[in-house]
Amino acid sequence: MTVTCPHLKPSAALIAGLLLAIGATRGHGQETAHSATPTAADRSITSTAQYSVPAVRLIRDDGQIISLPEEMNDGRAVVLSFVFTTCSSVCPLMSEILAQFDRKLGAERARVHLMSISIDPEQDTPARLREYAKRFHAGPEWQHYTGTAEASVAAQRAFNVWRGGKMSHVPVTLVRATPGTPWLRIDGLVTPDELLHQYRQALQTVAQR
Repeated sequence: MTVTCPHLKPSAALIAGLLLAIGATRGHGQETAHSATPTAADRSITSTAQYSVPAVRLIRDDGQIISLPEEMNDGRAVVLSFVFTTCSSVCPLMSEILAQFDRKLGAERARVHLMSISIDPEQDTPARLREYAKRFHAGPEWQHYTGTAEASVAAQRAFNVWRGGKMSHVPVTLVRATPGTPWLRIDGLVTPDELLHQYRQALQTVAQR
């Protein structure tokens, strides 16, 4: 099954319909094309992993050059995704899910840093990322990043999302409750409510240690 999302911001109804369709689809092996929708088996796979944040410098959507380790280790929880602005399939859907997750956080959003790193940095300038962010009403807690191709690939490899190029990109969301703790990895698509549940579970796990 192939999903093509319009360039306009997907509606909640569209998200619900797509996720229901995904849930009704059975896959035949791992998807490789970016335009292919993850199967039901892929949609909610979660795992935990330790990732070393690479010492690379990226360019934030406000034009500032930042150190990725410093940006990720400012004390807030991190929710991380990898997207590109010309994507017409899962990237707008992933970004809308993050937007709805962000709204559901309410007063909690000041304690969460949403980060979206471009996997097409040659096309995704800071200005283009700002326009993309506006489509999803991203607030100050949600930044988008670009940089050199080498820095982007290094970040993708560090979080095990590199698939050889943007057209082979698959949806992955990564959640870390606090610096130094393991990452929760979600392979495939989740609903905003599922993501919120996973985020709060990650916080609870850290609090119980």
